[in-house]
Amino acid sequence: MPSTKGRWDLRRLNPPNRLWGSNGVTFGPDGRLYVAQFLAGQISAVDTATGDVDVVVPLDGPVQAPDDLAFGADGSMYIADLTPGRVWRRSPEGAYSLVSDQVQVPNGITCVGDRLFVNEMKMNGRLLELFPDGGDPVVLTDGLALGNAMQLGPDGCLYYPHMIGNQVWRIPPDGGTPELFAEEVDDPVAVRFDKGGVLVVLSRGPVGIVTRIDLATGARSVVVSGVLGLDNAAFDAENRMFVSSFGSGGVTEMREDGRTREIVPRGLSGPFGVTVDLRGTVYAADHYRLASPGDSGEHDSSGVITHELQPFVHGITADDGLLHFASEYGDVRTYDPVHRTTRVRVQGLNEPTGIERSPDGALVVAESGAGRVVRIDGRIDGTDTVTVLAEGLRHPVDVAFDAEGRCYVSDDELGAVLRIDDGGTVTVADGLGAPQGLAVRGDELFTVDVEHRCLRAVSLTTGETRIDAENLAVGLPPGITRTEPALFAAGMPGSPHPFAGLAVAPDGSLLLSANGEGSVLRLSARAPL
Repeated sequence: MPSTKGRWDLRRLNPPNRLWGSNGVTFGPDGRLYVAQFLAGQISAVDTATGDVDVVVPLDGPVQAPDDLAFGADGSMYIADLTPGRVWRRSPEGAYSLVSDQVQVPNGITCVGDRLFVNEMKMNGRLLELFPDGGDPVVLTDGLALGNAMQLGPDGCLYYPHMIGNQVWRIPPDGGTPELFAEEVDDPVAVRFDKGGVLVVLSRGPVGIVTRIDLATGARSVVVSGVLGLDNAAFDAENRMFVSSFGSGGVTEMREDGRTREIVPRGLSGPFGVTVDLRGTVYAADHYRLASPGDSGEHDSSGVITHELQPFVHGITADDGLLHFASEYGDVRTYDPVHRTTRVRVQGLNEPTGIERSPDGALVVAESGAGRVVRIDGRIDGTDTVTVLAEGLRHPVDVAFDAEGRCYVSDDELGAVLRIDDGGTVTVADGLGAPQGLAVRGDELFTVDVEHRCLRAVSLTTGETRIDAENLAVGLPPGITRTEPALFAAGMPGSPHPFAGLAVAPDGSLLLSANGEGSVLRLSARAPL
């Protein structure tokens, strides 16, 4: 458990996430629901009767970013490892073997008896048959507009979505001409068949639309479930449907009328950056969405409010009623929570992460991939200019300003916090491990040291440092090492780099992204005795 050296009172604003992200789901031979956890880099098995979760494929194994999975006739598990472009076989005994590394952005995967099929989640993606015992892949078709979860229908055809285009297509497993089966289907992310042969199409949108289509008549029924960011579904022997959410994880049972029952509560997928506005509302940049932990208002049983699907948000700062986002995939955006409008400020940056508003109103961003800190100024004509404040850094992660307007930057590869002075940098503190989130409170600077899982304080007057909190759930669990998946995969977004953010609230408390458990922590200073 975290300890705070007696200086702070610590509490979680939302419960830890027991199922960190949930993407592909399927029932295994043992009757449990197996869940591919893309962001977590692991696969878990869920007992749908009790909600118990067991990790089956750990995050420090050969699989980096599992997005979907299927079981073969012999009980082998086949895994679409999206970011590195690999498809794995895990034998019933737990041994791993590589089936293929010839698939780009593999996502939808399904077994038809002993046969294995996979598709690609990219523009002009392919649908292929793979051969676990050897042999070159066979391309059934290409031209997929972002493929995803697919399944064999009762008519003997493979059904698959075009996520871009709102279509469902089908093709015989032995090849042939693809046939457009359904158009104007809301944001189709997965196609599944229930035990009665009805096609069920899940929407990846914000309100959890599920469309059922009768294959014989084409008749449709549509329900709104309220489950944000649906990803996949599986039916048990009693034809009960269980769904996953790429936006918030968890597992939910969903009835035909859209009513739901939580099996594993949903929660935060990160969180990454954290900020708080002048009213005290806490916001978390949660990769796929803008969210708030529970004490910021009404929330569900996960203790989290979802305000908006905001794809790939990582850095965040509040500014006079607006929120500014930085995405590691290259853009900076400004969001108006009242009017729910988003404006792209800058594109094409190299892994921008931490973001802060400077005292004169500009946005300052740690451009991690370029080793720079940049300044973004808005102009009267609505465009923005980018200037470099500092460069030649190793891996800058976050930025913060003190009361005198001086800018500080954390560098988690250098293990230091630096101050920017006239285009150069001055070391404020070094030997810190991997400092990420950065915030200034009075005459002290605080940073989240992910390597040592602690909160460090640095006096801006004396330079003295101390540890104020230890055993924080940030970064990888102790003793775990893994190959970090790539940020991009075949031109598509890959796996984000973890970022443990830090912010100061108006009441002087600290908000910290505990991205090792999926919660936001509030540290409130204890009154001196």
